[in-house]
Amino acid sequence: MRDWQDLRALLNCIDRRGYKAYKDLEGTYQGEDFALSIDHVQGDPFASPSRLRVSVSQAKAGFPPALFSTRIRRLALCDYLVRVFAEQIRRHVRGRRGTGHSGQTFIDRCGQEVLNRNAVILDDARVEARFGIGLPAAGRTILAQEAQVMFFQEIPALASGSLFFANLDAEAVRRHVETVEDQDALRSSLKGKKLVTFLANSSILPRASGVDDRPLHTAEAVPLQAPPSLEVELQCPNRGAIRGLGIPEGVTLIVGGGFHGKSTLLRAIERGVYNHIPGDGREYVVSRPDALKVRAEEGRSVCQVDIRPFIGPLPQGKDTRCFSTENASGSTSQAAGIMEGIEAGAEVLLMDEDTSATNFMIRDHRMQQLVAKEKEPITPFLDKVRLLYQDHGISTVLVMGGSGDYFEVVDTVIMMDEFVPRDVTSRAREIARTGALPRRREGGDSFGTAPNRHPDPASLSPGKGRRETVVEAKGTRTLQFGRESVDLNALEQLVSPGQTRAIGRIIVYAARHHWNRGRSLREALELTQREIEEKGLDVISPFPAGDLAEPRLLEVAAAINRMRGVRMF
Repeated sequence: MRDWQDLRALLNCIDRRGYKAYKDLEGTYQGEDFALSIDHVQGDPFASPSRLRVSVSQAKAGFPPALFSTRIRRLALCDYLVRVFAEQIRRHVRGRRGTGHSGQTFIDRCGQEVLNRNAVILDDARVEARFGIGLPAAGRTILAQEAQVMFFQEIPALASGSLFFANLDAEAVRRHVETVEDQDALRSSLKGKKLVTFLANSSILPRASGVDDRPLHTAEAVPLQAPPSLEVELQCPNRGAIRGLGIPEGVTLIVGGGFHGKSTLLRAIERGVYNHIPGDGREYVVSRPDALKVRAEEGRSVCQVDIRPFIGPLPQGKDTRCFSTENASGSTSQAAGIMEGIEAGAEVLLMDEDTSATNFMIRDHRMQQLVAKEKEPITPFLDKVRLLYQDHGISTVLVMGGSGDYFEVVDTVIMMDEFVPRDVTSRAREIARTGALPRRREGGDSFGTAPNRHPDPASLSPGKGRRETVVEAKGTRTLQFGRESVDLNALEQLVSPGQTRAIGRIIVYAARHHWNRGRSLREALELTQREIEEKGLDVISPFPAGDLAEPRLLEVAAAINRMRGVRMF
């Protein structure tokens, strides 16, 4: 293994040469306190940054074993270290100096959620940070003196400030780890308590703005207080007993006037599938990990989905047993989204009338009188939501302010009144009993069967021309997969570009290792998930880049379902 003097000598040797001479730096260099690995050198100053790793032995790093004694504690600690490393970049790195990305340093960006990332890896032997740098150049001429500043001043400062426990705020580390551990324990207890979500009293649900996911810190932010009839107490391993709003399994309606907090509550439930950092306001808002937000997506493609529970035979005799289209309507897209979610393992559906197709959600008695059922292929969700729970155990939380017909089929009704939740279930049932309208139930006495499709692995190859693999995240909402740009805007629970990048890698991995053996969509994704749990995210990456964050299988399946080139059977 080479040392720091070798690295310095190489830099002096390539100074003022063409940019490709930076390739000579690839390899590992052992310093006094840490090892530096240069795994990938960018081809030019405008290309994706070069990938580096800094590795410190635990003997020097000194992290107490109790901080990473379980999988969730290790995940939380690594998340904290990524955030500290990013802060050290802001403090110590001068930034751009030269052409393109020259002089810049990058690490996976963290939001309010705590995700399983591979930007920092920690075990009994070492702690390792993976990051990117733009190797400095003027045009395409190497600026070795600037590179030496990065390698011998900035990178050591980053490592010292983030990878040695003695240099960290021990209390902040402990609080971060324990807060995440408590959330994970709460989430794990939901199914046994027959709850779909739990929102602790005093939680702050509103966000700073539509583009700022931090909490709203003003007098307008009303702390959550559960109504007595829905207040439950759960146990955390660190905080102990905690009380809050527990929404039970079944069919739940969230009602209320406009701007009273209905969608704010639903968005908090959506994000409750993730753990959050201390101070977020939603630290103790947890939802079942398989809760899926579904919406209408007019114009999306659908491939071989059985949507018969909602959509019967279409005009011109088009069958909906294996429904495919390049341009779905609002109703067919929402029907497909639900069936795809069930196939992928969703056990809770989250829906908002604002983003749903009206003709998919309701069909009142007057419309039934005007348009005979034999002329209407759509069975509204109203007539299937109860059967979905009875037949498949899949709960629904639905924001609905425009139709009282749902009072007939719900288990729980929560009214948001100036951001305060109130249990109005009894009143809703009374209205349903005394004000019943002669509406006919449609769609039969059972929900129907869930799909179980098999992707054609040949249709999931991201090859593009002579380049073998093109898988890139264009932000959080677009996946470049070969020649196809996959629109993920409707995947509202996707929160990080690292997740989008990992989705692409998982698809490539599963196509090469599992779908080529005839496994179903869900089976292959579950196998891949187990391999990630056992071996880490590096199993799906060609080299340890440190730019991946683990997505849920629900989002991976959803991305595949939105690929226009995919073939299913």
